[in-house]
Amino acid sequence: MDDSNTRSGKPGATKDVGAVVNAIQILRHLSRSAAPEGVAAIARGTGISPSSAFNILRTLANEQWVAFDEQRKTYQLGLGLSELAVSFIGYSYADLIQPELERVSINHRILVILWQVTGDNHITAIARALPNAAHVDVRLQTRLPELVGASGRCIAALRDLPQSELRRRFARLHWENPPTFETYQHEAALARERGWAVEEGNLYRGVSLASAAVADQHGQPRFVLSGIAISAQHDRPQLEAIGEALSQTAQFIGRALFPLQRSDE
Repeated sequence: MDDSNTRSGKPGATKDVGAVVNAIQILRHLSRSAAPEGVAAIARGTGISPSSAFNILRTLANEQWVAFDEQRKTYQLGLGLSELAVSFIGYSYADLIQPELERVSINHRILVILWQVTGDNHITAIARALPNAAHVDVRLQTRLPELVGASGRCIAALRDLPQSELRRRFARLHWENPPTFETYQHEAALARERGWAVEEGNLYRGVSLASAAVADQHGQPRFVLSGIAISAQHDRPQLEAIGEALSQTAQFIGRALFPLQRSDE
């Protein structure tokens, strides 16, 4: 790489840092690409040597400015860019979050659903990532009451409703194998501490769920990430590991999409 590039067209011209210029070229190239691309295609499109392109892409992926597809060995713009200027990015939230869903789904071999918290006390499925051998599925635009399931425990933790109101809303929920209110309340409290919740066979018999909520800058739930699988596919330690992975991803998404203002910090 050449670190001695200059821009003589500006007053007081200074030397540009070649690695930074190349990184910007790669990001601009990916922003114009119709589909994710591999290192060779990116190198050809930018005129950067393949070895330099690979090193830059690896660094950008570590910072989550690009998303790397392990299976296809391709890159596309990542969610981390929204930490800089989410209002300038022309993708929907679902588009931005999709690579994160794919990553968790591949790493843990589980169906991952992105739920949007709506204004009528429901959640709606707006994106999903399916592993190669999925035995369960959830259709997009599926709607559920916001307090049901593992996702409901996470939302209840953030809502912090008075016990009487939480009990009233809990009584209206429908489960195939309902937990007691005391168990539900306890698990919501655990979700507040851990950042994730797990349930096995409550909402649907034989189906296990792990969830984590994405909170906005005011601490209110905006999205929920859920891993869903046949109970025999994942034991309890595996479900808890999935819950932790979803929690870390949800925290990253929350920071990226709903950054704290200086006065909020």
